[in-house]
Amino acid sequence: MQDSRIGAGPHTRWSGRLVGLVAVLVLVNFMVDTAITAPLLVLPEMLDHFGTDQTAWLNAGAMLAGVMWAPLLGKSADVHGKRKVLVLTLLLSCAGALVCAVAPNLWVFVPGRLLQGAAVAALFLSVAIVRELCAPRIAMVVVGIVTSGSAVLNIGSRFLTEKLAAEFGFQILFVVSAVVAIAMAICVRGVIPESVVRTPGRIDVGGALLLGGGLAGVLAYVSLGSEFGWFAFAPLVLLAGGGAALARWLLVASRRPDSLIDIRNIGAPLALTLLVLVLSTGSCQSMLQLIPLVSDVSADQGLGYGLAGQGALALLLAAPGVGVMIGGPVAGVLATRVGPAMTLAGGIALGTVGTVGMFAGVSQFPVAVFFAFLLGFTVGVLGTSGFNLAGSLAPAERQGIVSSLVMVVVAIGSVVLDFVGAAVLKSTAVSVGGETVNSGTGVFSYITIASVAFAMAAVLVVLLVRKSRSGKETQALASL
Repeated sequence: MQDSRIGAGPHTRWSGRLVGLVAVLVLVNFMVDTAITAPLLVLPEMLDHFGTDQTAWLNAGAMLAGVMWAPLLGKSADVHGKRKVLVLTLLLSCAGALVCAVAPNLWVFVPGRLLQGAAVAALFLSVAIVRELCAPRIAMVVVGIVTSGSAVLNIGSRFLTEKLAAEFGFQILFVVSAVVAIAMAICVRGVIPESVVRTPGRIDVGGALLLGGGLAGVLAYVSLGSEFGWFAFAPLVLLAGGGAALARWLLVASRRPDSLIDIRNIGAPLALTLLVLVLSTGSCQSMLQLIPLVSDVSADQGLGYGLAGQGALALLLAAPGVGVMIGGPVAGVLATRVGPAMTLAGGIALGTVGTVGMFAGVSQFPVAVFFAFLLGFTVGVLGTSGFNLAGSLAPAERQGIVSSLVMVVVAIGSVVLDFVGAAVLKSTAVSVGGETVNSGTGVFSYITIASVAFAMAAVLVVLLVRKSRSGKETQALASL
C-alpha cells in the first residue's frame, strides 16, 4: 500500500489523498502548539504548584530544547527517512509530556519539558515531507496551509485549555498533549509514505550536540539573563559554554566532509534568507508579545499608551491568529506566481507597516486590532515564504537539514528580540500608584527596536531578490 503511494509520483493537483495528508500534517502542527505554547497559558498555576518564581525555565525551556533537537532530527530525516523521524519526534514529545504530567518537583518537570521540546521538529519535518511528496508549484501552497492551518484550531483551543486547567489542574494539559502526540504518530505512520530520497552517510552526533548545545546555551543566557542578572554566575556559565561549543563546532565543521551542516557550501542566497528570517520573524514575535502588555493598561493612567476598556480584549488577542491562518496560504499561492523571494519581500514590507503602525495602535483600539491582524498575517507570510525559499535553494537530499535551519533561526530571532524588548521595558519601568508599570518611553523604544530590525531585514531582502533574479537569468542562459 505504501509502496504504491510512493510509486504514484509527486502530487501535481489536489486529490482526496493529498487532502488527507494535509489534514494529518495540520493536526501534527497543532500538536506542536499543545506541547510548546498551551502550557504557558497556565504558567502562574505551575509556578505555585512547584513553589518557584523561575518563570524563565518554564517559559523558554521547551523552545530552547527545540533549537537543540532541530539540527540532529533534520539531518536524521535526510539520512533515515522523514516519516520515521517525524514519528520518533512525536513519541519523544509524548514521553516528555507524560514526565511533566507526573513530575513531583521542578527538577523532574524541566527535563520533561526539554524532552517535549522535540515537538518543534514536527513543523519543519512536515514542510520537508510536503516538498518531497508534492510537485514544486503545489508544494508552495500546501506548505502555507500546513504551517498556518493549525492557527484556527489554536484560537478555539485557548478557551478549552483554560477550562480544563481550572477543572483538573494544569497537569491535564500535558496528558492531552501526550494523547494528541501518540494519536498523530499513529496517523503519520498510516497515512504518510516514507521518503524515497535519502542522503548516504552517517549522523554526526558529536557535531549535533555541539551545535544544538551551543545554540541552546547562548539562547539560554539571553533568556535567563534578564531574570537572574546579565552578569550572574549561572547565565555567564551558559554563555561561555554555549560560545565554546559553537566555536568548536565551527572549527570541526569547516574541516569534516560529513559535518552536520556543510557551511562551506551553504551559499549566499540561503545565508541571506536565514538572516532575513532572524530579523523579521523575531521582530514580529516581539511585537505580538507587546500586544497583551499594552492591553492591560488604561489610557487614563497617562502613560502615553493603553488599550484597556476601549474594546473586547478577546478580539484583539484573536486578531493575530486569524492573520496567521490567512497569511500562510496566501503566501503559498503568491509564491507560485511571483516566486518565494518576492513573496518574502512582500511580507517584510507588510511587517514594517504593521510594526510602525503600532506606534498609534498602542493607544487606539481599532488601530491596534488592524495592525495586530496585519502582524499575524505577516507571521504567516514569513513562515511560509521562508520555508519555500530555503527549500527551493536546497537539493532534495538536504531538505530535512535546511528546513531545520529555518526553524532554528526563527527560534533565535524570537528569543533574542523578545528578551531584548523585555529588558528595555524592565529598565524603563515606572511606578504609578505604588504599582510598577511599563513606561511610554519603554513601549515606544520597544517598537523602535522592532522597526529597526525590519528595516535591516528590508535591506537584506532586496539583496536576496536581486541574487534570486540573477540566478534565474544565469540558469536561463545556461539552458540556451
